[in-house]
Amino acid sequence: MTLQIEPIPAFDDNYIWLLRASGDERVAVVDPGDADPVMERLRRDGLRLASVLITHHHYDHVGGLAELAAAWPGLLVTGPADGRIRGLSRVVGEGDRVAPPGLGIELTVMAVPGHTATHIAYVGDGVLLCGDTLFAAGCGRVFDGTFDQLAASLRRIATLPAATRCYCAHEYTLANLGFADWVEPDSPTLAARRAEAEALRSAGAPTVPSTLAEELATNPFLRTAEPAVIAAAEGFAGQPLGDPTAVFTALRRWKDERYD
Repeated sequence: MTLQIEPIPAFDDNYIWLLRASGDERVAVVDPGDADPVMERLRRDGLRLASVLITHHHYDHVGGLAELAAAWPGLLVTGPADGRIRGLSRVVGEGDRVAPPGLGIELTVMAVPGHTATHIAYVGDGVLLCGDTLFAAGCGRVFDGTFDQLAASLRRIATLPAATRCYCAHEYTLANLGFADWVEPDSPTLAARRAEAEALRSAGAPTVPSTLAEELATNPFLRTAEPAVIAAAEGFAGQPLGDPTAVFTALRRWKDERYD
């Protein structure tokens, strides 16, 4: 079976990811903040929802759970240990393995706290389902996690194979590239990525997934050991920064305070 991953747009800029395998009507969705577009896609394509994967507790990722569970009795809902998420049928954490029915793959749970304290990702088959931890050309804000946690989580992600396809949950790429331009204004690689993203959006197409190789080349939050990125972060901070976590924290605060 061949795994297919398709976006279901939701709200203004969310992507609910639909996972399906050729030859099987059973599918999974990731972070269904809204049930309506999911139900519409399932009806359109004659699919049966068998499982849901949750990365974190924010409403735009879990808001559709109750309605989907009511429509699909026996739905397997997997997510992190977090009392703010209602309706989980399986709680998972670092290193656990998940085999969604009908997909023919096994995913490994990776703890990636920072955006939230209990955020997880799912990785396997050359795919990273990363919620709001890693974005195309950016990363999530720090809410109830910490800067240190998020920096460490991104460093872990950076060790995955460069060909890994990164499926984040929002269409933030052009805005993130704008901040990346602040950090590395002379990067031809960044300019090329911006041109590609602009062309995709002009055509009404998503800019994600990206590959980890693209992120390592253009995402400032994964480039905290690069001299140009360090210099830019120190320019914002007004002082030397002694390690990659300090560089990351300065970058994230800079984006929060001056760009977003």
